[in-house]
Amino acid sequence: MSYRDPHDPAPGTRAYTQGHQQAPQQYPTGQYTGQYYAEETGQWDQQTRRQPIVPAPAVNPVLFVGGVLMTGVVVALAVGLVAWIITTATKNVEAVHLDEGAVTTYAIFGFLAAIFAAAFWYVLQLITPAPNSFFSWIGALLLIAAVVSPLLLQTGGNLATSICTAVLALVIGLPILGLIPMVGTQSTKR
Repeated sequence: MSYRDPHDPAPGTRAYTQGHQQAPQQYPTGQYTGQYYAEETGQWDQQTRRQPIVPAPAVNPVLFVGGVLMTGVVVALAVGLVAWIITTATKNVEAVHLDEGAVTTYAIFGFLAAIFAAAFWYVLQLITPAPNSFFSWIGALLLIAAVVSPLLLQTGGNLATSICTAVLALVIGLPILGLIPMVGTQSTKR
């Protein structure tokens, strides 16, 4: 509700009454010519518009490669340690057979898996909106498949060897799932 003064000859605010209006400011013609304005319309030239550039992830390559190599070393050492524990603990059990060649193979496979996981993480950075979430899901599903498949397939019919293989697959996958996203996130340029 507003109060109207009956003695005011021009109702309304003084800023917008006819006595106080200013003429609109006129700009000189020809001042805005060139590559961004069309001369006849004064509109911005649509042909000079640039397409938005999607930036690549700003990852420091030295830190990222160093972190990936150290992740591979951690995985290889963890696999070697767990395999040594399994062979020492089951020395008197004839059902479990882990020879030195198998332990070395698992360690090398763990190192290479860390490198491939890092490359996959970087590709996800380029093509997905939530790369760490996709990496975690895909890595977890592959890890579950790597742990469950030796138990279901039981090569040679030996359950103890299948359990040892599943444990080694778990030891390979867990450090990769935990360290690669952290290494990638920490090596982004700030």
